[in-house]
This record gives sequence, C-alpha cells and structure tokens, in this order.
Amino acid sequence: MDDPQPPQRANARLAAGRARALGLPTRGTTNPNRLRRMDNWITATLSAVLRTAADPLVIDLGFGATPVTAIELSDRLIRVRPDVRVLGLEIDPARVAAAACTADPPRLTFARGGFELAGQRPAIVRAANVLRQYDEAAAMQAWTTLRAALAPGGVIVEGTCDEIGRRACWVLLDATGPRTLTFACRVDTIERPSDLAERLPKALIHRNVPGERIHALLRAFDSAWDAAAPMSAFGPRQRWTAACTKLREAAWPIDPSRARHGELTVPWTAVAPT
Repeated sequence: MDDPQPPQRANARLAAGRARALGLPTRGTTNPNRLRRMDNWITATLSAVLRTAADPLVIDLGFGATPVTAIELSDRLIRVRPDVRVLGLEIDPARVAAAACTADPPRLTFARGGFELAGQRPAIVRAANVLRQYDEAAAMQAWTTLRAALAPGGVIVEGTCDEIGRRACWVLLDATGPRTLTFACRVDTIERPSDLAERLPKALIHRNVPGERIHALLRAFDSAWDAAAPMSAFGPRQRWTAACTKLREAAWPIDPSRARHGELTVPWTAVAPT
C-alpha cells in the first residue's frame, strides 16, 4: 500500500477541489519573451519577497494559449531562489492539458484555476493581460479576490503589455491594496511617454482625462520628455532617463532607479483615481 499523502499536500488538494474557478479564459497572443520586462522587474525588485517566503510558490495566472511565458518565468525566478515553484493557472481545461507536457514538477506545474488561485496561497502572483477584458468594477473585484488568497507578505503584479512586450504597465499590490504603478517600454518604440496610456491597467485606463492624477502625470511626463529633447543626440534611453530626472525635479514622487531599463515607478497614491 502506498504511504498516505503528507498532510500539507492533502490539504492543498482539498482546497483546490473546493475552490470554484473564477474568471474567463484569457485571450490574445502568448509570444515568447512577451513578459520579459515584467519578469525582469519582478526578479530585480521582489527578490526579497521570494527569498524570505516560507513557501516559494509563484502563480502565473492566465498563462494563455501556450505555456511559454510560465516556462520563462520559472527559468528567471530560479536564479533568485533555486527551490521556487511556479504554478500556471488557466480557466480553459484544454490549455491546462496541452501545457502538461511541459511541466517539470515540482519546479513547474499547471492546473485549472482563476482568481481564487485554485485554493493556493502564493508569495507572488503574476497576472499579465488577464483583467483587460473585464470592466472596471469586475477588475476591482478580481483584485479583492486575489489579495485575499495571498500568503502573508505576498504580492501581486497585475498589468498589460502589447503583443511583443515592448510597451507595458503594471500595478504592484499587497494584502492592503495597490502600492505602485510602473511604466516600462523599449524606449525607441515610443514617440512620447503618453503612448503608454493604451497599456494602463483597467483601474486607470478610463481615468486618463483632465482632473485625474494619471492624466496629470502623463502630461507632466510628456513635458519632461520635450524638455529632455537635447539628450536624444545620445540615444532614446538617455532622453528617457533625463525626462525621469526632470519629473523628479518637478516634485513628482517617482522612483527613477530603473530608468536606464526604460522604466518608471510611482506610488499608487500619485495616480489613484480621484
């Protein structure tokens, strides 16, 4: 007779069985390296979360038509913590079945699940291009559901990007709510920073109108970009970095530490809907 399952494994399976998969199948493309910018930001800024987690479980929510981005996430995070476990979740059982052949337990596994996270308690959730198909109220409810499922100290990275990952925006959330907003791009593909408005998360994309904080930030960023035009002689990345510096000089509470990567992070309070 086989040995009985360890209690923690049995409890996890029971929890997953009780949880009703919440959400809709993701849509759109799943291109290799589409989420590289988000993954690099996670490994650079959230490494402490992963290293100190009692259970190094990371969930890739809505991995899409193919599991390639979940595989890439696993490969990148293993450099931060060798015993990391990535669980790819999808509502569509056919996608889960197709991804199973790429699984590498316990490092990389796949299961059916949605916003309830299949009863798991992850340290990090990456939800890319998942909430864009929902209306704002439903997206905010999804945030609430995801936050409730986090392990103590856990975080969520939720955002959108274009089909080949050259333009992206994402929000960092913890159990208390949204903490920051990050813009990221391949700088030579934009004409102005406000080009990234089309990739704003659902909580902000309809708020880019006069009177809203996100609108004020994007206008200020464009103005800083214009003022930094002389730096374009040294390349678009140098111009982006100079524009970030000018934003900070204008008293915007930005974090320019990763400006050279084509990124800019601001506290959520600086852009939250009014």
